[in-house]
Amino acid sequence: MTYSFVRQEMVDARGAPINTSGPIAWARRSLFATPSDALLTILAFVFLIWAIPPIYGFIAPTGIGGNAVAPGGTVEECRIENAGACWAYISARMSFFIYGFYPPTEYWRPNIIFALGAVLLFPLLAPKVPFKRINALLFFIAYPVICFYLLNGGVFGMRSVPTEQWGGLMVTLLISLVGIICSIPIGILLALGRQSSLPIIKTLSIMFIELWRAVPLITVLFMASVMLPLFMPQGTTVDKLLRALVGVTLFSSAYLAETVRGGLQALPRGQYEAASSLGLSYWKSMGFIILPQALKHVIPGIVNSFISLFKDTSLVSIVGIFDLLNTVQAASSDIEWSSPTQAITGYLFAGFVFWIFCFAMSRYSIYMERRLDTGHKR
Repeated sequence: MTYSFVRQEMVDARGAPINTSGPIAWARRSLFATPSDALLTILAFVFLIWAIPPIYGFIAPTGIGGNAVAPGGTVEECRIENAGACWAYISARMSFFIYGFYPPTEYWRPNIIFALGAVLLFPLLAPKVPFKRINALLFFIAYPVICFYLLNGGVFGMRSVPTEQWGGLMVTLLISLVGIICSIPIGILLALGRQSSLPIIKTLSIMFIELWRAVPLITVLFMASVMLPLFMPQGTTVDKLLRALVGVTLFSSAYLAETVRGGLQALPRGQYEAASSLGLSYWKSMGFIILPQALKHVIPGIVNSFISLFKDTSLVSIVGIFDLLNTVQAASSDIEWSSPTQAITGYLFAGFVFWIFCFAMSRYSIYMERRLDTGHKR
């Protein structure tokens, strides 16, 4: 049976439809969708109106509406009452913040290291740049050797510079880069070892991971700097920076191993069985089928470990290594630039440098996640 309905009267006129695109629609949908959202949005705006003007006045130079002393200013300007950040102090001590106690006449050597690292790293991170294999060999094999001989010297007529004179951002980047590069293969091997069917390998991997994860990094650095020489043969000395590099690398590899193990366990059992059905050996199935998928799934966790490692490099200052944070702390006692905002400005500069590198790693992680997410798109 079919029913039909015929309207007998005119329908009242309706208003124009609400826009579904544009800034107003976005604000209505994201900021004022419900009364509680509207209240939180208003409170957030009130907080920003209250907080931004004094922060801007402290960090912005006087020429653009702030109270800070621009680079090129004098220490007398920094000592004026109600003066903001003393960027002139940062400009004057920039070389110390970057190179530490490295001899000024030899700055060209770390500058070559910085430039060469950028030339090799950026093409390696760009997906479509050709000659990836050659680039990887140069970066992971040739570049560390060049860094060692250039920074340490003592060859080809270059002046020898001991690691005690290395410092600043140069040491921070060196520790973080070595820790990141070396912890990746160690962490992957530990993750595979923890899932191994061989009891000895599995037990040793578990013991290593649990030992390093149960100890704070500050304790690891103290052990590497103070206790390790006690176990060495008499008369044997190990460089302080090398001890810190080993400690940071082993500590980071234990955390990275658990991240990779999570990716291995997240894969369906069918992937392992498919690799076995193809007749692949254990290492070939891991290298060509299992690990590429597992590492793709745990990119956020891996990058999170790298960001933590980069920030934790500031802890090496407690064992007498002058990283970026330690140079900032040491420079804050400089009487020549003594001012009420000297220390605050130095810590703001250090925090901004750390933020730049950590934010860059975070954005690259998001980029790689989107690029490698092709297998999950509908």
